[in-house]
Amino acid sequence: MGNTQPRMRWWGWGEDGNDGPVKPGAKVILSKHCGWPAGVDRPHVALEDVALPESGLTVGVRARLADTVGEEFVRDDRATRVSHAAGRSMPDLIRLRSGQLSHAPDAVLYPASAAEMDALLAVCAEESVAVVPFGGGTSVVGGIDAVRGEFAAVVSISLARLDSIIDIDEESLTATVQAGVFGPDLEDALQPRGFTLAHYPQSFEFSTVGGWVATRSAGQQSTGYGRIDENVDGLRCSTPSGPVELRTTPATAAGPNPRQLFVGSEGTLGIITEATLRIRRVPKAVQADSWFFPDFASGTAALREMEQSGLHLDIARLSDVNETAFGLAQLGSELQRKGVLAYLRARGFTTPCLLVVRYDGAASDVRSRRSQGRSIVRRHKGVNLGAVPETSWEKHRFSTPYLRDQLLREGMIVETMETSAPWSKVNDLHGTISAGIEKAMAERGTPAFVLCHVSHLYATGCSLYYTVFAKQEVGAEITQWKALKSAASDAIVAGGGTITHHHAVGTDHAPWLPAETGGLWLRMLRAAKAEVDPKGIMNPGKLMNGPDRL
Repeated sequence: MGNTQPRMRWWGWGEDGNDGPVKPGAKVILSKHCGWPAGVDRPHVALEDVALPESGLTVGVRARLADTVGEEFVRDDRATRVSHAAGRSMPDLIRLRSGQLSHAPDAVLYPASAAEMDALLAVCAEESVAVVPFGGGTSVVGGIDAVRGEFAAVVSISLARLDSIIDIDEESLTATVQAGVFGPDLEDALQPRGFTLAHYPQSFEFSTVGGWVATRSAGQQSTGYGRIDENVDGLRCSTPSGPVELRTTPATAAGPNPRQLFVGSEGTLGIITEATLRIRRVPKAVQADSWFFPDFASGTAALREMEQSGLHLDIARLSDVNETAFGLAQLGSELQRKGVLAYLRARGFTTPCLLVVRYDGAASDVRSRRSQGRSIVRRHKGVNLGAVPETSWEKHRFSTPYLRDQLLREGMIVETMETSAPWSKVNDLHGTISAGIEKAMAERGTPAFVLCHVSHLYATGCSLYYTVFAKQEVGAEITQWKALKSAASDAIVAGGGTITHHHAVGTDHAPWLPAETGGLWLRMLRAAKAEVDPKGIMNPGKLMNGPDRL
Protein backbone atom coordinates (compact mmCIF):
# COMPACT_ATOMS: atom_id res chain seq x y z
CA MET A 1 0.00 0.00 0.00
CA GLY A 2 1.26 3.45 -0.91
CA ASN A 3 1.65 6.67 1.01
CA THR A 4 -1.74 7.86 2.24
CA GLN A 5 -0.75 11.54 2.28
CA PRO A 6 -1.74 13.68 -0.73
CA ARG A 7 1.15 14.32 -3.08
CA MET A 8 0.32 18.01 -3.37
CA ARG A 9 0.91 20.67 -0.75
CA TRP A 10 -2.30 21.73 1.00
CA TRP A 11 -2.38 25.36 -0.17
CA GLY A 12 -1.42 25.16 -3.85
CA TRP A 13 -0.19 23.14 -6.77
CA GLY A 14 2.36 20.38 -6.61
CA GLU A 15 5.27 20.04 -4.25
CA ASP A 16 7.56 22.54 -2.54
CA GLY A 17 10.84 23.30 -4.26
CA ASN A 18 9.46 23.87 -7.74
CA ASP A 19 8.39 27.50 -7.46
CA GLY A 20 10.30 30.28 -9.11
CA PRO A 21 9.95 34.01 -9.66
CA VAL A 22 7.80 35.38 -12.46
CA LYS A 23 10.18 35.98 -15.37
CA PRO A 24 10.89 39.64 -16.16
CA GLY A 25 9.54 39.28 -19.70
CA ALA A 26 6.24 37.95 -18.36
CA LYS A 27 5.95 40.91 -15.99
CA VAL A 28 6.59 43.32 -18.86
CA ILE A 29 3.89 41.91 -21.11
CA LEU A 30 1.37 41.54 -18.28
CA SER A 31 2.07 45.10 -17.17
CA LYS A 32 1.38 46.29 -20.69
CA HIS A 33 -1.95 44.48 -21.05
CA CYS A 34 -3.44 44.39 -17.56
CA GLY A 35 -1.18 46.32 -15.26
CA TRP A 36 1.17 44.83 -12.69
CA PRO A 37 0.39 45.32 -8.98
CA ALA A 38 3.97 46.21 -8.06
CA GLY A 39 5.13 45.48 -4.54
CA VAL A 40 2.32 43.06 -3.68
CA ASP A 41 3.18 40.00 -1.58
CA ARG A 42 0.26 37.96 -0.26
CA PRO A 43 1.53 34.62 1.07
CA HIS A 44 -0.89 31.89 2.12
CA VAL A 45 -1.96 31.68 5.75
CA ALA A 46 -0.44 29.14 8.11
CA LEU A 47 -2.17 25.78 8.37
CA GLU A 48 -3.13 26.44 12.01
CA ASP A 49 -4.93 29.63 10.93
CA VAL A 50 -7.28 27.95 8.47
CA ALA A 51 -10.91 28.29 9.61
CA LEU A 52 -12.48 24.82 9.53
CA PRO A 53 -16.19 24.08 9.95
CA GLU A 54 -17.20 21.99 12.94
CA SER A 55 -17.42 18.27 12.27
CA GLY A 56 -20.90 16.88 11.87
CA LEU A 57 -19.78 13.28 12.32
CA THR A 58 -21.27 11.68 15.42
CA VAL A 59 -19.28 9.38 17.69
CA GLY A 60 -21.46 6.43 16.75
CA VAL A 61 -21.10 6.91 12.98
CA ARG A 62 -17.36 7.41 13.32
CA ALA A 63 -17.11 4.15 15.25
CA ARG A 64 -18.97 2.29 12.48
CA LEU A 65 -16.59 3.69 9.87
CA ALA A 66 -13.58 2.71 12.00
CA ASP A 67 -14.98 -0.81 12.36
CA THR A 68 -15.03 -1.02 8.54
CA VAL A 69 -11.54 0.23 7.66
CA GLY A 70 -9.70 0.35 10.99
CA GLU A 71 -9.21 3.26 13.39
CA GLU A 72 -5.91 4.20 11.74
CA PHE A 73 -7.70 4.87 8.48
CA VAL A 74 -10.38 7.23 9.74
CA ARG A 75 -8.55 10.54 10.07
CA ASP A 76 -9.93 13.89 11.16
CA ASP A 77 -6.83 15.88 12.12
CA ARG A 78 -6.52 19.42 10.79
CA ALA A 79 -3.90 18.70 8.13
CA THR A 80 -5.84 15.79 6.67
CA ARG A 81 -9.17 17.65 6.60
CA VAL A 82 -7.66 20.74 4.97
CA SER A 83 -5.69 18.78 2.37
CA HIS A 84 -8.88 17.01 1.23
CA ALA A 85 -11.19 20.04 1.35
CA ALA A 86 -10.82 21.36 -2.18
CA GLY A 87 -9.32 20.93 -5.61
CA ARG A 88 -7.15 23.44 -7.44
CA SER A 89 -9.57 25.74 -9.23
CA MET A 90 -8.97 29.45 -8.84
CA PRO A 91 -11.77 29.81 -6.23
CA ASP A 92 -10.36 26.77 -4.40
CA LEU A 93 -6.91 28.34 -4.26
CA ILE A 94 -8.25 31.69 -3.08
CA ARG A 95 -10.15 30.00 -0.26
CA LEU A 96 -7.21 27.79 0.71
CA ARG A 97 -4.66 30.59 0.62
CA SER A 98 -6.88 32.90 2.68
CA GLY A 99 -7.77 30.13 5.13
CA GLN A 100 -11.53 30.58 4.63
CA LEU A 101 -12.84 27.06 4.13
CA SER A 102 -16.62 27.09 4.32
CA HIS A 103 -16.65 23.36 3.69
CA ALA A 104 -14.26 20.53 4.51
CA PRO A 105 -14.68 16.80 5.09
CA ASP A 106 -15.48 15.79 8.66
CA ALA A 107 -13.10 12.85 8.22
CA VAL A 108 -11.06 11.16 5.51
CA LEU A 109 -11.40 7.40 5.02
CA TYR A 110 -8.83 5.08 3.44
CA PRO A 111 -10.24 1.74 2.27
CA ALA A 112 -7.69 -0.91 1.30
CA SER A 113 -9.84 -2.93 -1.11
CA ALA A 114 -12.90 -2.82 -3.30
CA ALA A 115 -14.74 -4.85 -0.66
CA GLU A 116 -13.95 -2.25 2.00
CA MET A 117 -15.13 0.47 -0.40
CA ASP A 118 -18.43 -1.37 -0.87
CA ALA A 119 -18.83 -1.69 2.89
CA LEU A 120 -18.03 2.00 3.52
CA LEU A 121 -20.61 3.19 1.02
CA ALA A 122 -23.20 0.89 2.59
CA VAL A 123 -22.51 2.39 6.03
CA CYS A 124 -22.60 5.95 4.67
CA ALA A 125 -25.92 5.27 2.94
CA GLU A 126 -27.44 3.79 6.10
CA GLU A 127 -26.20 6.74 8.19
CA SER A 128 -26.99 9.43 5.56
CA VAL A 129 -23.39 10.65 5.35
CA ALA A 130 -22.35 12.47 2.16
CA VAL A 131 -19.33 11.03 0.32
CA VAL A 132 -16.75 12.82 -1.84
CA PRO A 133 -14.18 10.66 -3.70
CA PHE A 134 -10.55 11.83 -3.62
CA GLY A 135 -7.82 10.70 -6.02
CA GLY A 136 -5.08 13.25 -6.55
CA GLY A 137 -7.06 16.38 -5.70
CA THR A 138 -6.34 18.16 -9.00
CA SER A 139 -9.91 19.12 -10.05
CA VAL A 140 -10.14 22.65 -11.43
CA VAL A 141 -13.95 22.81 -11.62
CA GLY A 142 -15.00 22.33 -7.99
CA GLY A 143 -15.40 18.62 -8.60
CA ILE A 144 -14.07 17.42 -5.23
CA ASP A 145 -15.11 20.30 -2.99
CA ALA A 146 -16.37 18.69 0.21
CA VAL A 147 -19.98 19.81 -0.12
CA ARG A 148 -22.35 18.16 2.38
CA GLY A 149 -25.57 19.42 0.78
CA GLU A 150 -28.58 18.38 2.84
CA PHE A 151 -26.57 15.94 4.95
CA ALA A 152 -25.35 16.55 8.50
CA ALA A 153 -21.90 15.07 7.77
CA VAL A 154 -19.58 14.57 4.81
CA VAL A 155 -16.55 12.33 4.46
CA SER A 156 -13.85 12.19 1.83
CA ILE A 157 -12.94 8.68 0.67
CA SER A 158 -9.34 8.53 -0.52
CA LEU A 159 -8.17 6.05 -3.15
CA ALA A 160 -4.60 6.22 -1.80
CA ARG A 161 -4.48 2.56 -0.66
CA LEU A 162 -6.02 1.22 -3.89
CA ASP A 163 -2.77 1.65 -5.79
CA SER A 164 -1.95 -1.76 -7.29
CA ILE A 165 -1.20 -2.72 -10.89
CA ILE A 166 -3.38 -5.83 -11.08
CA ASP A 167 -2.44 -7.18 -14.51
CA ILE A 168 -0.59 -6.20 -17.68
CA ASP A 169 -1.93 -8.34 -20.52
CA GLU A 170 0.78 -8.05 -23.15
CA GLU A 171 -1.12 -10.25 -25.62
CA SER A 172 -4.33 -8.21 -25.45
CA LEU A 173 -2.57 -4.87 -24.92
CA THR A 174 -4.49 -3.97 -21.76
CA ALA A 175 -3.56 -3.02 -18.21
CA THR A 176 -5.91 -3.52 -15.27
CA VAL A 177 -5.14 -1.18 -12.41
CA GLN A 178 -6.71 0.06 -9.20
CA ALA A 179 -8.12 3.55 -9.31
CA GLY A 180 -5.60 5.11 -6.91
CA VAL A 181 -2.61 4.49 -9.19
CA PHE A 182 -0.89 7.79 -10.08
CA GLY A 183 0.15 8.56 -13.64
CA PRO A 184 3.93 8.34 -13.11
CA ASP A 185 3.59 5.04 -11.24
CA LEU A 186 1.58 3.51 -14.08
CA GLU A 187 4.15 4.56 -16.67
CA ASP A 188 6.96 3.28 -14.42
CA ALA A 189 5.26 -0.13 -14.47
CA LEU A 190 4.52 -0.15 -18.20
CA GLN A 191 7.56 1.33 -19.88
CA PRO A 192 10.23 -1.14 -18.68
CA ARG A 193 8.07 -3.80 -20.33
CA GLY A 194 7.89 -1.82 -23.57
CA PHE A 195 4.39 -0.37 -23.18
CA THR A 196 2.73 2.96 -22.45
CA LEU A 197 -0.71 4.42 -21.86
CA ALA A 198 0.70 7.81 -22.93
CA HIS A 199 -2.01 9.69 -21.06
CA TYR A 200 -0.37 12.95 -20.01
CA PRO A 201 -2.75 15.60 -18.71
CA GLN A 202 -1.02 18.65 -17.27
CA SER A 203 -1.89 17.16 -13.87
CA PHE A 204 -0.07 13.92 -14.78
CA GLU A 205 2.34 13.96 -11.83
CA PHE A 206 -0.45 14.35 -9.25
CA SER A 207 -3.56 12.73 -10.73
CA THR A 208 -4.83 9.15 -10.66
CA VAL A 209 -6.30 6.66 -13.09
CA GLY A 210 -9.62 6.77 -11.23
CA GLY A 211 -9.69 10.55 -11.49
CA TRP A 212 -8.97 10.41 -15.22
CA VAL A 213 -11.78 7.94 -15.84
CA ALA A 214 -14.26 9.70 -13.56
CA THR A 215 -13.69 13.05 -15.30
CA ARG A 216 -13.40 11.90 -18.93
CA SER A 217 -9.84 13.21 -19.04
CA ALA A 218 -7.78 14.12 -22.08
CA GLY A 219 -3.99 14.21 -22.09
CA GLN A 220 -1.51 16.30 -24.05
CA GLN A 221 -0.92 13.33 -26.39
CA SER A 222 -4.57 12.35 -26.78
CA THR A 223 -4.69 13.46 -30.42
CA GLY A 224 -2.48 10.47 -31.18
CA TYR A 225 -3.18 8.06 -28.31
CA GLY A 226 -6.83 8.82 -27.57
CA ARG A 227 -8.68 10.37 -24.66
CA ILE A 228 -9.23 8.23 -21.57
CA ASP A 229 -12.84 7.47 -22.57
CA GLU A 230 -11.54 5.87 -25.77
CA ASN A 231 -9.14 3.68 -23.79
CA VAL A 232 -11.39 2.19 -21.08
CA ASP A 233 -12.25 -1.44 -21.88
CA GLY A 234 -13.66 -2.42 -18.50
CA LEU A 235 -14.20 -1.07 -14.99
CA ARG A 236 -15.52 -1.74 -11.53
CA CYS A 237 -17.47 0.85 -9.54
CA SER A 238 -18.66 0.71 -5.91
CA THR A 239 -22.08 2.29 -5.40
CA PRO A 240 -24.33 2.61 -2.34
CA SER A 241 -26.58 -0.05 -3.94
CA GLY A 242 -23.70 -2.46 -4.53
CA PRO A 243 -20.83 -2.93 -6.98
CA VAL A 244 -21.13 -2.58 -10.75
CA GLU A 245 -18.65 -4.78 -12.60
CA LEU A 246 -18.33 -4.24 -16.36
CA ARG A 247 -16.25 -6.93 -17.99
CA THR A 248 -13.45 -6.20 -20.43
CA THR A 249 -14.47 -6.64 -24.05
CA PRO A 250 -12.93 -5.21 -27.24
CA ALA A 251 -16.41 -4.40 -28.61
CA THR A 252 -20.05 -5.25 -27.97
CA ALA A 253 -23.51 -4.64 -29.38
CA ALA A 254 -25.24 -5.40 -26.08
CA GLY A 255 -27.18 -2.14 -25.86
CA PRO A 256 -25.86 1.31 -24.86
CA ASN A 257 -22.33 1.11 -23.50
CA PRO A 258 -22.60 1.08 -19.68
CA ARG A 259 -18.90 1.89 -19.28
CA GLN A 260 -19.53 5.28 -20.79
CA LEU A 261 -22.16 6.07 -18.16
CA PHE A 262 -19.53 5.69 -15.43
CA VAL A 263 -16.71 7.29 -17.44
CA GLY A 264 -17.24 10.98 -16.67
CA SER A 265 -19.66 10.33 -13.80
CA GLU A 266 -17.48 12.42 -11.44
CA GLY A 267 -18.22 10.37 -8.33
CA THR A 268 -21.95 11.10 -8.48
CA LEU A 269 -22.92 7.46 -9.17
CA GLY A 270 -20.26 5.73 -7.11
CA ILE A 271 -16.50 5.40 -6.78
CA ILE A 272 -14.52 3.70 -9.53
CA THR A 273 -12.16 1.21 -7.89
CA GLU A 274 -10.59 -0.49 -10.90
CA ALA A 275 -10.21 0.06 -14.65
CA THR A 276 -8.89 -1.92 -17.58
CA LEU A 277 -7.15 0.36 -20.07
CA ARG A 278 -5.85 -0.09 -23.60
CA ILE A 279 -2.09 0.32 -23.79
CA ARG A 280 0.34 0.72 -26.70
CA ARG A 281 3.85 -0.36 -27.42
CA VAL A 282 6.43 2.34 -26.79
CA PRO A 283 7.10 3.97 -30.17
CA LYS A 284 10.40 3.11 -31.79
CA ALA A 285 10.79 6.58 -33.32
CA VAL A 286 9.75 10.08 -32.23
CA GLN A 287 10.25 13.21 -34.33
CA ALA A 288 9.20 16.77 -33.56
CA ASP A 289 8.66 19.90 -35.60
CA SER A 290 7.88 23.53 -34.80
CA TRP A 291 6.42 26.20 -37.07
CA PHE A 292 5.38 29.83 -37.16
CA PHE A 293 2.24 30.84 -39.05
CA PRO A 294 1.32 34.38 -40.11
CA ASP A 295 -1.94 34.16 -38.12
CA PHE A 296 -4.16 31.81 -36.13
CA ALA A 297 -6.52 31.03 -39.03
CA SER A 298 -3.62 29.79 -41.18
CA GLY A 299 -2.54 27.49 -38.36
CA THR A 300 -5.99 26.01 -37.78
CA ALA A 301 -6.42 25.45 -41.52
CA ALA A 302 -3.14 23.52 -41.61
CA LEU A 303 -4.13 21.42 -38.59
CA ARG A 304 -7.52 20.64 -40.09
CA GLU A 305 -5.95 19.40 -43.31
CA MET A 306 -3.35 17.36 -41.44
CA GLU A 307 -5.95 15.66 -39.24
CA GLN A 308 -8.42 15.03 -42.05
CA SER A 309 -5.62 13.63 -44.20
CA GLY A 310 -5.08 10.89 -41.63
CA LEU A 311 -1.68 12.06 -40.33
CA HIS A 312 -2.72 11.46 -36.70
CA LEU A 313 -0.32 13.84 -35.01
CA ASP A 314 0.63 12.54 -31.59
CA ILE A 315 1.11 16.06 -30.20
CA ALA A 316 -0.30 19.21 -31.79
CA ARG A 317 -0.34 22.56 -30.02
CA LEU A 318 -1.07 25.82 -31.86
CA SER A 319 -0.74 29.04 -29.85
CA ASP A 320 -2.62 32.17 -30.87
CA VAL A 321 -0.89 35.54 -31.23
CA ASN A 322 -1.20 36.44 -27.52
CA GLU A 323 0.08 33.09 -26.27
CA THR A 324 2.92 33.19 -28.78
CA ALA A 325 3.86 36.70 -27.65
CA PHE A 326 3.73 35.63 -24.00
CA GLY A 327 6.05 32.71 -24.75
CA LEU A 328 8.49 34.87 -26.72
CA ALA A 329 8.54 37.40 -23.88
CA GLN A 330 9.99 34.73 -21.62
CA LEU A 331 12.83 33.63 -23.90
CA GLY A 332 16.26 33.38 -22.35
CA SER A 333 17.30 36.90 -23.28
CA GLU A 334 15.95 40.07 -24.86
CA LEU A 335 18.48 39.61 -27.64
CA GLN A 336 17.04 36.18 -28.50
CA ARG A 337 13.49 37.55 -28.52
CA LYS A 338 14.40 40.46 -30.78
CA GLY A 339 16.25 38.12 -33.09
CA VAL A 340 13.21 35.86 -33.50
CA LEU A 341 10.91 38.83 -34.09
CA ALA A 342 13.29 40.32 -36.68
CA TYR A 343 13.41 36.94 -38.45
CA LEU A 344 9.61 36.84 -38.56
CA ARG A 345 9.18 40.46 -39.67
CA ALA A 346 11.52 39.80 -42.57
CA ARG A 347 9.03 37.18 -43.73
CA GLY A 348 6.03 39.44 -43.23
CA PHE A 349 4.86 37.87 -39.95
CA THR A 350 3.52 40.63 -37.68
CA THR A 351 1.04 38.42 -35.77
CA PRO A 352 2.97 35.13 -35.54
CA CYS A 353 1.40 31.98 -34.10
CA LEU A 354 3.55 29.04 -32.97
CA LEU A 355 2.72 25.40 -33.69
CA VAL A 356 4.56 22.45 -32.15
CA VAL A 357 3.90 18.88 -33.35
CA ARG A 358 5.24 15.40 -32.71
CA TYR A 359 5.03 12.12 -34.62
CA ASP A 360 5.39 8.75 -32.84
CA GLY A 361 5.65 5.29 -34.39
CA ALA A 362 7.84 3.10 -36.53
CA ALA A 363 10.76 4.96 -38.09
CA SER A 364 9.58 4.67 -41.69
CA ASP A 365 6.02 5.66 -40.74
CA VAL A 366 7.21 8.68 -38.78
CA ARG A 367 9.39 9.88 -41.67
CA SER A 368 6.52 9.55 -44.12
CA ARG A 369 3.97 11.33 -41.90
CA ARG A 370 6.41 14.11 -41.06
CA SER A 371 7.21 14.68 -44.74
CA GLN A 372 3.51 14.84 -45.60
CA GLY A 373 2.87 17.16 -42.65
CA ARG A 374 5.64 19.51 -43.72
CA SER A 375 4.15 19.77 -47.21
CA ILE A 376 0.75 20.68 -45.79
CA VAL A 377 2.15 23.26 -43.38
CA ARG A 378 4.19 24.97 -46.08
CA ARG A 379 1.08 25.31 -48.27
CA HIS A 380 -0.44 27.24 -45.35
CA LYS A 381 2.58 29.61 -45.17
CA GLY A 382 4.25 27.94 -42.20
CA VAL A 383 7.92 28.70 -41.49
CA ASN A 384 9.89 25.82 -39.96
CA LEU A 385 11.87 26.23 -36.74
CA GLY A 386 13.09 22.66 -36.30
CA ALA A 387 12.55 20.49 -33.25
CA VAL A 388 13.90 22.67 -30.41
CA PRO A 389 10.70 24.64 -29.51
CA GLU A 390 8.67 21.41 -29.29
CA THR A 391 11.23 19.58 -27.17
CA SER A 392 11.58 22.64 -24.93
CA TRP A 393 7.80 22.73 -24.44
CA GLU A 394 7.78 19.03 -23.51
CA LYS A 395 10.55 19.58 -20.96
CA HIS A 396 8.49 22.19 -19.09
CA ARG A 397 4.94 21.07 -19.84
CA PHE A 398 4.03 20.01 -16.28
CA SER A 399 5.51 23.04 -14.52
CA THR A 400 3.15 25.80 -15.70
CA PRO A 401 0.65 25.49 -12.79
CA TYR A 402 3.37 26.56 -10.36
CA LEU A 403 3.36 29.98 -12.05
CA ARG A 404 -0.29 30.43 -11.06
CA ASP A 405 0.56 30.10 -7.35
CA GLN A 406 3.27 32.73 -7.65
CA LEU A 407 1.05 35.11 -9.60
CA LEU A 408 -1.70 34.77 -6.98
CA ARG A 409 0.84 35.68 -4.34
CA GLU A 410 1.83 38.77 -6.33
CA GLY A 411 -1.70 40.11 -6.78
CA MET A 412 -2.77 38.58 -10.11
CA ILE A 413 -5.51 36.09 -10.94
CA VAL A 414 -5.02 33.27 -13.42
CA GLU A 415 -7.87 31.18 -14.78
CA THR A 416 -7.96 28.42 -17.40
CA MET A 417 -10.91 27.03 -19.36
CA GLU A 418 -11.41 24.99 -22.50
CA THR A 419 -13.93 24.03 -25.15
CA SER A 420 -14.11 22.27 -28.48
CA ALA A 421 -16.08 23.07 -31.61
CA PRO A 422 -16.43 22.05 -35.28
CA TRP A 423 -13.75 23.35 -37.62
CA SER A 424 -16.31 25.61 -39.31
CA LYS A 425 -16.88 27.48 -36.03
CA VAL A 426 -13.42 27.46 -34.47
CA ASN A 427 -12.02 30.78 -35.69
CA ASP A 428 -15.18 32.76 -34.93
CA LEU A 429 -15.52 31.11 -31.52
CA HIS A 430 -11.87 31.82 -30.73
CA GLY A 431 -12.43 35.54 -31.16
CA THR A 432 -15.85 35.60 -29.49
CA ILE A 433 -14.66 33.97 -26.26
CA SER A 434 -11.64 36.24 -25.97
CA ALA A 435 -13.79 39.32 -26.62
CA GLY A 436 -16.37 38.25 -24.04
CA ILE A 437 -13.75 37.81 -21.34
CA GLU A 438 -12.01 41.08 -22.20
CA LYS A 439 -15.29 43.02 -22.07
CA ALA A 440 -16.34 41.54 -18.71
CA MET A 441 -12.98 42.25 -17.11
CA ALA A 442 -12.65 45.77 -18.57
CA GLU A 443 -16.06 46.64 -17.11
CA ARG A 444 -14.67 45.75 -13.67
CA GLY A 445 -11.63 47.92 -14.14
CA THR A 446 -9.27 44.93 -14.34
CA PRO A 447 -8.33 44.47 -18.01
CA ALA A 448 -7.54 40.90 -18.97
CA PHE A 449 -4.80 39.39 -21.09
CA VAL A 450 -6.28 36.33 -22.79
CA LEU A 451 -4.18 33.52 -24.28
CA CYS A 452 -5.45 30.55 -26.28
CA HIS A 453 -4.11 27.42 -27.94
CA VAL A 454 -5.42 24.41 -29.84
CA SER A 455 -4.39 21.24 -28.03
CA HIS A 456 -6.49 18.34 -29.39
CA LEU A 457 -7.50 17.51 -32.95
CA TYR A 458 -10.42 15.56 -34.38
CA ALA A 459 -11.57 14.97 -37.95
CA THR A 460 -14.57 17.21 -37.27
CA GLY A 461 -13.04 19.93 -35.07
CA CYS A 462 -10.56 20.81 -32.34
CA SER A 463 -10.22 22.11 -28.81
CA LEU A 464 -9.53 25.66 -27.66
CA TYR A 465 -7.77 26.13 -24.31
CA TYR A 466 -7.70 29.57 -22.67
CA THR A 467 -5.52 31.14 -20.00
CA VAL A 468 -6.62 34.50 -18.56
CA PHE A 469 -4.55 36.96 -16.52
CA ALA A 470 -5.84 40.04 -14.67
CA LYS A 471 -5.12 42.04 -11.54
CA GLN A 472 -6.96 40.80 -8.48
CA GLU A 473 -9.90 42.78 -7.17
CA VAL A 474 -8.72 42.74 -3.60
CA GLY A 475 -11.50 41.47 -1.34
CA ALA A 476 -13.72 40.59 -4.31
CA GLU A 477 -11.65 37.93 -6.07
CA ILE A 478 -14.43 35.33 -6.13
CA THR A 479 -16.95 37.84 -7.55
CA GLN A 480 -14.36 38.83 -10.15
CA TRP A 481 -13.84 35.17 -11.07
CA LYS A 482 -17.59 34.63 -11.42
CA ALA A 483 -17.79 37.50 -13.91
CA LEU A 484 -14.88 36.08 -15.91
CA LYS A 485 -16.19 32.51 -15.87
CA SER A 486 -19.73 33.54 -16.75
CA ALA A 487 -18.63 35.69 -19.68
CA ALA A 488 -16.50 32.87 -21.10
CA SER A 489 -19.14 30.18 -20.58
CA ASP A 490 -21.92 32.31 -22.10
CA ALA A 491 -19.75 32.94 -25.16
CA ILE A 492 -18.90 29.24 -25.48
CA VAL A 493 -22.54 28.17 -25.42
CA ALA A 494 -23.67 30.95 -27.76
CA GLY A 495 -20.90 30.08 -30.23
CA GLY A 496 -21.66 26.37 -30.44
CA GLY A 497 -18.81 25.04 -28.30
CA THR A 498 -18.92 22.42 -25.55
CA ILE A 499 -18.97 23.77 -22.01
CA THR A 500 -15.93 21.64 -21.17
CA HIS A 501 -13.57 19.66 -23.37
CA HIS A 502 -11.58 17.85 -20.65
CA HIS A 503 -11.93 19.57 -17.27
CA ALA A 504 -15.27 17.89 -16.43
CA VAL A 505 -18.38 19.59 -15.01
CA GLY A 506 -18.12 19.66 -11.21
CA THR A 507 -19.90 22.74 -9.87
CA ASP A 508 -18.30 25.37 -12.11
CA HIS A 509 -19.75 24.19 -15.42
CA ALA A 510 -23.05 22.86 -14.09
CA PRO A 511 -25.04 26.07 -14.75
CA TRP A 512 -24.41 25.69 -18.50
CA LEU A 513 -24.87 21.92 -18.70
CA PRO A 514 -28.62 22.05 -19.53
CA ALA A 515 -27.87 24.20 -22.57
CA GLU A 516 -25.54 21.50 -23.90
CA THR A 517 -27.34 18.25 -23.05
CA GLY A 518 -30.96 19.31 -22.61
CA GLY A 519 -33.21 18.80 -19.62
CA LEU A 520 -34.40 15.30 -20.58
CA TRP A 521 -30.87 13.87 -20.54
CA LEU A 522 -30.23 15.39 -17.13
CA ARG A 523 -33.41 13.77 -15.83
CA MET A 524 -32.22 10.45 -17.26
CA LEU A 525 -28.91 10.86 -15.42
CA ARG A 526 -30.74 11.69 -12.20
CA ALA A 527 -32.86 8.58 -12.67
CA ALA A 528 -29.71 6.45 -13.00
CA LYS A 529 -28.31 8.10 -9.88
CA ALA A 530 -31.52 7.38 -7.97
CA GLU A 531 -31.10 3.68 -8.79
CA VAL A 532 -27.50 3.30 -7.60
CA ASP A 533 -27.58 6.10 -4.97
CA PRO A 534 -31.16 6.32 -3.67
CA LYS A 535 -30.28 8.69 -0.82
CA GLY A 536 -28.14 10.97 -3.00
CA ILE A 537 -25.02 10.75 -0.83
CA MET A 538 -22.50 10.56 -3.69
CA ASN A 539 -20.66 13.83 -4.36
CA PRO A 540 -23.59 16.17 -3.72
CA GLY A 541 -23.96 19.32 -5.79
CA LYS A 542 -21.93 18.13 -8.79
CA LEU A 543 -22.65 17.27 -12.43
CA MET A 544 -26.39 16.54 -12.95
CA ASN A 545 -27.24 18.04 -9.54
CA GLY A 546 -24.93 21.02 -9.77
CA PRO A 547 -25.95 24.63 -9.11
CA ASP A 548 -27.92 26.67 -11.64
CA ARG A 549 -25.64 29.68 -11.09
CA LEU A 550 -22.10 30.25 -9.91
